[in-house]
Amino acid sequence: MSWQPTRDLLGYGEKTPDPKWPNGARVAVNFVMNYEEGSEPSMQDGEGYTETGLTESTTSQVGMQGRDLAAEGMFEYGSRAGFWRLMRAFQERGLPMTVFGCALALERNPAVAAAIREAGFDVCSHGWRWIKHWELTEAQEREHIRMAVESMKKTVGERPLGWYCRSGPSVNTRRLLVEEGGFLYDSGAYNDELPYWLRVNDRPHLVVPYSLTANDSKFGRGTFATGDDFFTYCRDAFDFLYREGATQPRMLSVGLHMRIIGHPARAGGLERLLDHVSRFPDVWITRRIEIARHWAATHPPA
Repeated sequence: MSWQPTRDLLGYGEKTPDPKWPNGARVAVNFVMNYEEGSEPSMQDGEGYTETGLTESTTSQVGMQGRDLAAEGMFEYGSRAGFWRLMRAFQERGLPMTVFGCALALERNPAVAAAIREAGFDVCSHGWRWIKHWELTEAQEREHIRMAVESMKKTVGERPLGWYCRSGPSVNTRRLLVEEGGFLYDSGAYNDELPYWLRVNDRPHLVVPYSLTANDSKFGRGTFATGDDFFTYCRDAFDFLYREGATQPRMLSVGLHMRIIGHPARAGGLERLLDHVSRFPDVWITRRIEIARHWAATHPPA
């Protein structure tokens, strides 16, 4: 039988390993900007409908057949305005960031790809397009991985070393990434606060878990209403991990979307969070690729 994902309800257990973050940091913080605009399902790309996910669209528009110009405009806001606002917030503070970038979206906005490349932010592939990979056949998904790798070599100047597809992987995703051979890690898991190793087809493969918890997608679900809601929630997560990190250091992923947190009222909450986290000593604010490289060097596979 071919390799299949299996469930692991045990993980590290009560005593987690010491990640040995650089300079003895209590917590590693990774901010992730999801660049999806222009790669989502659309009339133009043949899906027969306009994607409304993570937009301001009312429930009456969700699932609407045909072209939805309102939703298209909300996606465009992310690439036209929200992206540049988030870039300024991080660059003005000299903070690193990771971009979960959909390859086709980056192709369709060369100025954005150039800005990411020049800023030195790492790009983890968010797929060829912002679609549900579990709906693809194995052959289709293999081709999407190939196209994403080749595309990003051209747009951001180097192949991606990480992978994260929309919402969740298919049962084939991880095996296909290992088959491709050039990925250091994937983030297609929500089950831990530390990286861990798996064996896939008898080869070691690193997982750097992501999170939908400290994530601005909660605005679209009605959990967050104001920038302060976002700030308070993420601040409390950071403060808790910082206290806990005195004995058990962990990792915090904060997920951002330009068409959501990029709006001014919400961006204020993000800026407050960046300033709050930056005031603490013994915190490693870093790119995702650095977390993966650190883990591979410090905790190599058994």
